[in-house]
Amino acid sequence: MMNVTASGGLPDLGLPATAAPADRSTHEAAPLAPRAGVLPDAPALLELGRALQAAGYRFTTVTPATHSRVKGRSDHVWARDLADIFGWSRPFRAEALPAEMLALMVRAGIAQPHRDGWRSTLRASTLDGVLYFHSAYPTSEADAVFFGPDTYRFARALRAELAVIAATGRPVRRAADVGAGGGPGALTIARRCANAEVLALDINDRAMHLCRVNAQLAGLPNVAVQRSNLLSDVPGDFDLIVSNPPYLLDKSERAYRHGGGELGAGLSLALTKQAITRLAPGGSLLLYTGVAMLHNDDPFLRRIEPLLAQAGMSWHYEEIDPDVFGEELDTPAYAEADRIAAVWLKASKPLH
Repeated sequence: MMNVTASGGLPDLGLPATAAPADRSTHEAAPLAPRAGVLPDAPALLELGRALQAAGYRFTTVTPATHSRVKGRSDHVWARDLADIFGWSRPFRAEALPAEMLALMVRAGIAQPHRDGWRSTLRASTLDGVLYFHSAYPTSEADAVFFGPDTYRFARALRAELAVIAATGRPVRRAADVGAGGGPGALTIARRCANAEVLALDINDRAMHLCRVNAQLAGLPNVAVQRSNLLSDVPGDFDLIVSNPPYLLDKSERAYRHGGGELGAGLSLALTKQAITRLAPGGSLLLYTGVAMLHNDDPFLRRIEPLLAQAGMSWHYEEIDPDVFGEELDTPAYAEADRIAAVWLKASKPLH
């Protein structure tokens, strides 16, 4: 069994005395965030992920607004189960989970002291039967690793396209997930294209670290995580390029959220331009992004149409969801926008 302190407070896990704050009121106000530059211990995190899988853990990540509402209904309540701890980012006491799991959290460096208990600095979500570690709520830190409803929409559209590609009999030998984050795009491809080399590309050290762990958890050795600014730092052509890039204007310019350019479309436009030149004959770009619609006009579509036509690409473009992140319309950056739509672009290069 796990030992606890004589006062009934923090469990004795061999932590230094400074792990338990002397001034509780000060500590309670501290942000829930990992220390800058300090990454979780991968072996311990991998073992924790396997323990969660063995326990049948499942959690669906919602929008920040919904998360806030759910937490706000009973935020004073300590976590009662694993979903509260690793999904809803609630504080918990040692008895809320198996002692072995808490020990692994401490070893991994994701157990943050909170009052006379703890909080997890990571969340764990499930998608298509796969467990993904990503940032805890709220994702306020500069190197936060995103996961949310956009991820589910992206993965669903990607699975459908992969089924179409498989039906053609044309193999995917080399694929790239650009801005891979925790890896849902890369892992979705790797599971369905077992013989493909799948590159998970990002510039966020924390995202790349978690992506490696998530790929190991899923048992996918064909996923290679590499640092790259879009496709600029990797050579060669690809049969498949996919991306779910940041597409909002974020005043703090957090990497997981800020798309830059005209109303957040900067990264999506830059990637489209690069992908046109990096696709192998017959290869496809699959892009899930968001577009701020201005006066019933789609400025992103207007920008990419001539690029795709000039390159002789065949393409399909549609709105997956006509109204996402509606709260952004209250900010000055979107004062002229009608709405923000989630869109899907499939652009394919001719075989000859």
